[in-house]
Amino acid sequence: MVFLFEDSGVKKEKGKKKENLFMSTQNNKTKKIILSALFIAIGVILPFFTMQVPAIGNMLLPMHIPVILCGFICGGPYGLIVGVLTPIIRSLLIGMPVMVPTAVCMAIELGTYGLLTGILYQKVRDRKGGIYISLIISMLAGRIVWGVASFFIYQLLGNAFTWKIFAMQAFMNAIPGIILQLLLIPLLVSRLKIETIEHSI
Repeated sequence: MVFLFEDSGVKKEKGKKKENLFMSTQNNKTKKIILSALFIAIGVILPFFTMQVPAIGNMLLPMHIPVILCGFICGGPYGLIVGVLTPIIRSLLIGMPVMVPTAVCMAIELGTYGLLTGILYQKVRDRKGGIYISLIISMLAGRIVWGVASFFIYQLLGNAFTWKIFAMQAFMNAIPGIILQLLLIPLLVSRLKIETIEHSI
């Protein structure tokens, strides 16, 4: 009889652990969904503020920041979804950026940022400079993907997309935004202590 009670107690304890793990996972997913919605809202609203900065408002790349942060904080799949939805939603609600080709190309670009930052950071988060490694690789990959997408979409529209346009739009005109991302995002990621948030890919 004693053994039966002990066995029953062990089963109950295991059941409680499984239930707690399930609840913890569900709570974690709920938090990430809420955060993702918040990042989309920030991505839609933030350009209104950066446009108030004379001369370089467009160059600050305001939609990039919440998308990249989402990738770091919530993980790659959430970053991908936020990256794709943010320019599309803003285009539908406000008309800016124009849906085709701008918003579509941006959706592909930002989706790449969000996905790669989450995936890469999960792999290198324990390495020194892991934030910068993830960020820089993602920024470069996103621009390459944007260039490829732009080339094909512009071709379909009957417009030219040259290497000069790619270099100007992806790098030269984006220098203020690139600098801002390199300075701001690692600081925000560190302050938010994202190592305490479990990444689920």
